[in-house]
Amino acid sequence: MAKKSAATKAGPKRKGKSNKDESGDAKRSAGKSGAEAPKGEISGKDYAREMKKLHVELVKLQEWVKLKGLKVCIVFEGRDGAGKGGTIKAITERVSPRVFRVVALAAPTEREKSQMYVQRYLPHFPAAGEVVIFDRSWYNRAGVERVMGFCSEADVKGFLTVAPLFEKLMVNSGIILLKYWLEVSPEEQTRRLAARIDDGRKIWKLSPMDVKSYNRWDDYTKARDDMFAATDSSWAPWFVARSEDKARVRLNVISHLLKQIPYKAVPAPKVRLPKRKIGPDKAPRVPFKYVPEAF
Repeated sequence: MAKKSAATKAGPKRKGKSNKDESGDAKRSAGKSGAEAPKGEISGKDYAREMKKLHVELVKLQEWVKLKGLKVCIVFEGRDGAGKGGTIKAITERVSPRVFRVVALAAPTEREKSQMYVQRYLPHFPAAGEVVIFDRSWYNRAGVERVMGFCSEADVKGFLTVAPLFEKLMVNSGIILLKYWLEVSPEEQTRRLAARIDDGRKIWKLSPMDVKSYNRWDDYTKARDDMFAATDSSWAPWFVARSEDKARVRLNVISHLLKQIPYKAVPAPKVRLPKRKIGPDKAPRVPFKYVPEAF
């Protein structure tokens, strides 16, 4: 069965639902899943302090990956609203986009549908000195495609048989492969999806497919369990992170990720800004079109 990362806990206060109610939901969910009960909420100050430390370590990892020519592939899967996007943003916030690349593919085109299933993912795999993060991946075949009827059960069975072998080839080629599943309760998923409806910043995150799949919780549960049973291998295990609390899951996942890839701080030369001379004429030689300062 899949391994579990440090658990995440109940989140900060929200309108329309008390901390006590949320804590009760989380505890009931933990009881059903056999997971430990959640801790108290983490303060914004504590979160910022711990995240700053982790970001420093991610930069160290970045420089080590570049120096040693490592190839790292990180897969994030989970139900809609589990927090995959926010966790990925937390990872990439302070590192170079030239080293850390995020891949979030749209639905396959008709041409891609005619290809070998994993073919459209291959061009995005990491080269030396790169970390590629998949926001959903080839595991769409075992999840959304299966649940929503976009493929046959024979397709799913074939994928679950071949996936471990495919990932063995990846690992044997030198790719460091990490697979994360973010686990969210039905109560917290409902709260997050409902919050997107009237929020102009988040409405794009609530797709018609999300709405259609919302009522298929049990189907996704079975798909997840079948996927874990078939693809939780010794060379590419699944790591499960409880994501009831967005702040905690981000800290937990980054902390865990850093422990999976041995790295050292790369010595860097001390940088000193040289002296420079600026002439007395500071006025522009051509008229500028300034942005209106509305704020």
